[in-house]
This record gives sequence, C-alpha cells and structure tokens, in this order.
Amino acid sequence: MLFSPAKLGSPRAQKNLLRLVALFELVKGLLVLCIGVAALLLVHKDAWLMAESVLALLHISTEQRSAQIFLDFADRLTDARLWAAARIAFAYTALRFAEAYGLWHQRTWAEWVAFVSGTLLLPVEIHGLMRGVTAWRVGLLAGNIAIVLYMLFLLLKERRERHAMAAESHGPSGN
Repeated sequence: MLFSPAKLGSPRAQKNLLRLVALFELVKGLLVLCIGVAALLLVHKDAWLMAESVLALLHISTEQRSAQIFLDFADRLTDARLWAAARIAFAYTALRFAEAYGLWHQRTWAEWVAFVSGTLLLPVEIHGLMRGVTAWRVGLLAGNIAIVLYMLFLLLKERRERHAMAAESHGPSGN
C-alpha cells in the first residue's frame, strides 16, 4: 500500500496529498478553460469548415464514421450553443480554480467541494465505463474514487478532532 492510514495522518503527508489534488483540479480547470475559449473562437465562424480542416490536418478521411459524426456535430453548432458552452465552461473553471486554491491552503470548505463534486461525477464515470472500458475511463474512475475517499478520510478525521476538543473543553464527565 502506498500510503498507510498512519502515514496519511501526518500533517506533512496530508498537505502534500491535498496539494497534489489541488494541482489535479487546477489542470482540469485549465483544460475546460481552453474548451471555453475554443467555443468563443468558433462564434460567427463556419464550424463545419473548421472541422473539415482539422480532419484534413490530421489526415483523417471524411468517409470514416467517426469523422462523419464529428462533422455532423460541427454542423449543428450555433452561436447560441457556443455561448452557452463557453458560459458553462467558465463557471466550471471558476469552481475548479476555487477548489484548487482551497485545497492548496487546506481549507475544509474545499475538501467538501472536492468530496461532493467527486461523488456527483461517479455515476457519470461509471456510465462511461458501461459504454466501453478504456484505460482512460478506468484511470479517471480510479482517480476520482481515490480523491473522494481521501476527502472523506480528511473530513471524518477533522470531525473526530473537533469532537475530542469539545469533550476536553467540557472537562470530566459528570460536571
């Protein structure tokens, strides 16, 4: 086992793991930010023509089924859909950046955000695996489960510490 519960309990290990999760969330936010910017760059452009150019650049035949799906998707893009996608991407990015900041600075609220958002993504990731098992999907699910379990560990540990401190402050029982 890479980390035993005793090792996870050390403040230095917790800080390092939280910072690792924070960097992961930052990278996710940056990737989605790029998607949002790309959506804005496509506004008032011929998305189908750009999609066809991308396929040509990658030497992918437009006769392939996946290429046809890509071109059909590009053909259905409208400026309104692109603006909506950009807004959603920027909101998601703001959430991920805030979460990364909070985790980096060991804030409990960020641990809750990571726990809740990670838990909400589990059914989506499981559904993706049901459509087809790939190394990418398995890795995402395993990573997300690890993050959710670690956040749960931290939240429960903090709760136990708060209860212990509260019991100490009330003095011996019977007073």
